[in-house]
Amino acid sequence: MVRISLAIATITLLLAGCSAVGSAGSANASANASAVDAPADALPLLTVQKHPTCGCCSVWIEHVREAGFEVEARDVEDMATVKDAAGVPDAMASCHTAEVGGYFIEGHVPAADIARLLRERPAARGLAVPGMPLGSPGMEHPDGIVHPYAVMLVLEDGSTREFSRYPRD
Repeated sequence: MVRISLAIATITLLLAGCSAVGSAGSANASANASAVDAPADALPLLTVQKHPTCGCCSVWIEHVREAGFEVEARDVEDMATVKDAAGVPDAMASCHTAEVGGYFIEGHVPAADIARLLRERPAARGLAVPGMPLGSPGMEHPDGIVHPYAVMLVLEDGSTREFSRYPRD
C-alpha cells in the first residue's frame, strides 16, 4: 500500500509539471548551485531543450543559472529527436536535454557535476541522470526527501560509468 501511495504521489507531481516543487529547502546541499566555484564568465552557455509544459525543467534551469551558467532555453515538442541528435542513449533519457562545451547534459544533473565535467574534459558524450529522481535539482521534495541517484558519464562508445552519486555521505 505504501508503494502505491508513493507511486500516486510521484505521478501527481509529474502530471502537475513539477511546478509545485521548488528548489528551496533541498536536503541535497552537495548538489546545490553554490557548489560551483568557477566565476560566471568562465562558464560557457548552456542550451536547454525541454517540453513546453514541463515545470521541473524550469526549476532545474534556475538551479544552473544560480550556479553561474548563462542559459538559453528552448521549448520543443519532439524531444525524442533532440535526444537522438545529441547522442543520448535511450536508457539514459530524462525530461530535458542540454548542451554545453561539446557535451550533452541529460536530465536533473547537479550544476557542480556539470562544472566538474567542464574542468576535467573526459572523452565522453555527456552526463545523464536517468528518469526524474526525487530530490535531484529541479525535483526537490518539500519535506527534503532525496531518493539515491547516480550521475552517469556517457562515454563516446555509448557505454556508461558512474560520475557521482547522491546523496553523498
